[in-house]
Amino acid sequence: MHHRLENISVFVEAVEAGGFSRAAERLGLSRSAVGKAVARLEERLDARLFNRTTRVLTLTEEGQIYYDKCRRALKELRSGEELLHAGRTDVVGKVRMSMPILFGRHCVTPILLELARQYPNLDLDLRFSDLLVDVIGEGFDLAIRQGPIADGSGLRIRKICSQNKIICAAPSYFSERAKPQTIHDLEMHDALVYWRSNRLFPWQLRDLGGNLQNCKLKWRLQFDNLEAIVDAAVAGLGIAWLPDWLIRPHLNEGRLLSLLDRFPSTAVDTFAVWPETPTLPKRLRVIVDTLAEKLPGISQADPMPH
Repeated sequence: MHHRLENISVFVEAVEAGGFSRAAERLGLSRSAVGKAVARLEERLDARLFNRTTRVLTLTEEGQIYYDKCRRALKELRSGEELLHAGRTDVVGKVRMSMPILFGRHCVTPILLELARQYPNLDLDLRFSDLLVDVIGEGFDLAIRQGPIADGSGLRIRKICSQNKIICAAPSYFSERAKPQTIHDLEMHDALVYWRSNRLFPWQLRDLGGNLQNCKLKWRLQFDNLEAIVDAAVAGLGIAWLPDWLIRPHLNEGRLLSLLDRFPSTAVDTFAVWPETPTLPKRLRVIVDTLAEKLPGISQADPMPH
């Protein structure tokens, strides 16, 4: 039974590493040992798990089905081991985590690097993408998501902070234009808009009564990168709606001006999302608690569920 589990673990590692050589490096084995373990597994199952060529290693249809089952089974085994050690005080193990590119790099990663320094037995696998990942299907332990979010099946969600957003523009933009005094005035200005996955991200601003209003925009420049919008705003090419943490240096140095300051600020809620589990591993609890404590613009972060 031990050898069966060992061969399964090697097979799963070969799939996730993308090949026998990389799996061998991760497991501290020879490439030959990895190949033999997979061959023994295929022989026992009487099924071919991989399509092998000189350059590419891909799963067969049977291999894909078997991998999905094995990955879930191994995760359950690891979860069982964690339950046995739930009372330990050390933060140990690997966390595979997804986060938005800019917010992740500028705000989340510095906090995680300090945690890695504080807990030498904490392993972090950090992935940066603005695409909405399938937390369970893609094998993530934790993900950071921004904006409205619905409870997904099999997921737990916790609000960890709110990101304040500011309407802003460069002083040079107003050399021949009047500054907007109301939300309606924005319709007469050039907006620098964020456009991703074939959709425009709308500007939802609060009026003087605190109610959210969808702002009508006109634009000729659109971007799928917030830093590029900052550059365009500093260059005086239009008005932007951007997170405070991203533009604060430009505001402090006068390269950008904050507009409509008499209106209530608008914030985007940010959440931690993870697969539902009977007992939350301490390494995840420490990460989520620390992010909720230290992230910028925090506003009434939710308590950690028990």
